[in-house]
Amino acid sequence: MPSIGRHLTIDMYGCNNEILNDFEFIKTAMLAAITGTNLTVQDLIGHKTEPQGLTAIAMLGQSHMSIHTYPELNYAAVDIFTYGDYSHADKVLTILKSYLKPEKIRTTNILRGDFGRQKDMKPRIRVSIAPLRRVRNTSARVWRFFRNK
Repeated sequence: MPSIGRHLTIDMYGCNNEILNDFEFIKTAMLAAITGTNLTVQDLIGHKTEPQGLTAIAMLGQSHMSIHTYPELNYAAVDIFTYGDYSHADKVLTILKSYLKPEKIRTTNILRGDFGRQKDMKPRIRVSIAPLRRVRNTSARVWRFFRNK
């Protein structure tokens, strides 16, 4: 089965905490990103959390986009799911970066509906044998120490 869509998750670190608490600003940024990429807005809703932060969700004709902000951490979590033209998510990201101005970004791309064609998203585990070598070397030194006594 070919993939039906692309889900882009974006972690934005080092954003201005004042704009992350401003629903009207976040709404403006989302609408600019959506209209700038020729996506269509069906509905845009938001909820301010206490004591600070907000969640904004845009239902799109081509799927959805959401932003969750954590002003106390200068952090915003963005999800963009689009089907069909996969370039929409990249364009939305570019526009949102110009509004939120994060210092660092981490993105994760997920192809949706891609059962079995690509490896599942499992974290890669890197095994370092250096700690095992240190333990082995330490135990060898201990044995040598006792042997010499």
